[in-house]
Amino acid sequence: MMIYPAIDLKDGKAVRLTKGLMDSAKIYSDEPWELVGKFEQMGAKWVHIVDLNGAFAGEPKNLEQIVKIRQNCGVKLQLGGGIRDEATIVKMLEVGIDRIILGSIALRDPQFVKEMAAKYPIAVGIDAVDGFVAVEGWGELSSIKAVDLSREFASSGVEAIICTDVSRDGTLSGVNIPFSEAIADASGVETIASGGVKDIDDIKALRSSSKVGGVIVGKAYYEGRLDLALAFKLLV
Repeated sequence: MMIYPAIDLKDGKAVRLTKGLMDSAKIYSDEPWELVGKFEQMGAKWVHIVDLNGAFAGEPKNLEQIVKIRQNCGVKLQLGGGIRDEATIVKMLEVGIDRIILGSIALRDPQFVKEMAAKYPIAVGIDAVDGFVAVEGWGELSSIKAVDLSREFASSGVEAIICTDVSRDGTLSGVNIPFSEAIADASGVETIASGGVKDIDDIKALRSSSKVGGVIVGKAYYEGRLDLALAFKLLV
């Protein structure tokens, strides 16, 4: 299982939200690129980046910080937030992003995602509230179930599905393992759990699941609830 430390960008700073609410943002670093070096020293192989401004605007808004992060680390980077067309995908890959996360567009145009996955390293971000897909920075709730949308990408060529239980995101209430496993079962695609990770016990529980391939860690680290260096050692 892979651990993906998370950096959420808002107005050029590293923040964490609670349940996806922008006005809940708590700033953890004015220089997000400095965090990546710490993650790398602890043993990270990947870092998960979300452009929060971009998610709401529908286009990347924190490019300067994204480039700084890329220039100051040797880990692989996956990026999501406001990426809705091929030109933006190409631009992000050109600045050194290793994997692009497509979220809202995956609901609105799954065929586009499949076409992009045939050409580029693509992950699908599926965010859910009470089991239903949330889009546009979680500001809009659809009538489509997350499990049904994940099934759309079975055998599609996407590298991974990142599934987030929005109700748990940033709450330190524990990761929703059954939800993550249901996404994995429906899609057959490597599934990365996100939302609610609280401590090392969540990492151990996910590690014991044969269905979940990765986990995104954010607030648990920033609030001192999770020793990331220890978590990485558990997976060696």
